[in-house]
Amino acid sequence: MSITGNQLVVKRADLSDARIVSLAMPDTPAPGTCILRVDQFALTANNITYAVAPEAMGYWNFFPVDEEGFGRVPVWGFAEVIASAVEDIAVGTRLYGYLPMATHLTVEPGAVKSGGFADAAAHRQPMSPIYNAYLNVAADPTYSPDREGLISLYRPLFTTSFLLDDLHRKHSAFGSTQILLSSASSKTAIGLAHLLQSNRIDDVEVIGLTSPGNVDFVKGLGCYDTVFIYEDVPSIPRKLAAFVDMAGNSDLLRAVHGHFENDLKNSCRVGLTHWHNTQPKLDNLPGPQPEFIFAPSYAQDRLAEWGGAGFNQRLGAAWASFIAMAEGWTKIIEERGPEHTKERYLQMLKGQIDPAAGHMLSLHG
Repeated sequence: MSITGNQLVVKRADLSDARIVSLAMPDTPAPGTCILRVDQFALTANNITYAVAPEAMGYWNFFPVDEEGFGRVPVWGFAEVIASAVEDIAVGTRLYGYLPMATHLTVEPGAVKSGGFADAAAHRQPMSPIYNAYLNVAADPTYSPDREGLISLYRPLFTTSFLLDDLHRKHSAFGSTQILLSSASSKTAIGLAHLLQSNRIDDVEVIGLTSPGNVDFVKGLGCYDTVFIYEDVPSIPRKLAAFVDMAGNSDLLRAVHGHFENDLKNSCRVGLTHWHNTQPKLDNLPGPQPEFIFAPSYAQDRLAEWGGAGFNQRLGAAWASFIAMAEGWTKIIEERGPEHTKERYLQMLKGQIDPAAGHMLSLHG
């Protein structure tokens, strides 16, 4: 007997080449493994960042496929244990974690505790451990079934928002009087803007940069002091500034550096939502050299300083504040079936998704 399902595989050299491919696996797990039924997952611009990030970050290595040159883009969502050969993991356990766009996944649980486990599969160990953790929702005090969409959409992104907020607080906003966030409609940027505005760093202003079509949405969020479209960067007041680049657009990066020059006190690159216009390295820019911030590495530093309990307490307090705001404007759209998943992925790739929409998808029909 075997389990049959579907998966979305993508050509790594051409992200628009996405295909629905059948998936089959034995219905009896090997010793020390569990079979998960991937129930639903969020699709955001962050998933495109995973696909276009530098090879060294290893995002394509989490969920490999047999066909050379293809892979599965990682997502965050919920899954259920449907078969278990691990004594302390029961069938029916519901989990939150890092998943492929597929109907099923086999994991090798290690470090099993009541709160969950880490996938100990050998091929996943070279990457950051933050992506290998699977949380048992029964042990998560912030979980409720009606908030699964919000959790999938925002929790992994908000952790990055939280860490970026902490980075700027740690360095007193790098001496700036305004912090510019590109891709201001993205969920990571919104989370950061909310934290920066709700607890100001020395009265530093929060400036959103976005495309013309998203201006009204971004202004309506209420977490940016001022919103500019990308073409209007030269009209931003020339004051000491820090730049958090979620877009990864090379032309925008040059425009910001060229406008502020030495008044730009820090430039950090986080996302690659403008994946079609990005370069891994940009030399000879005025002002500071852009530095790519890898959130899991920064998180490890903070965990070492604060401890696990201290980190979770700080993150939990920030999350509670943010999710109450996000719940008010997020329109969650749930869709099932492989073709819906493929269509939404291609729309996200082209930047054609309504920023107010939160897409929860499933390859199950």
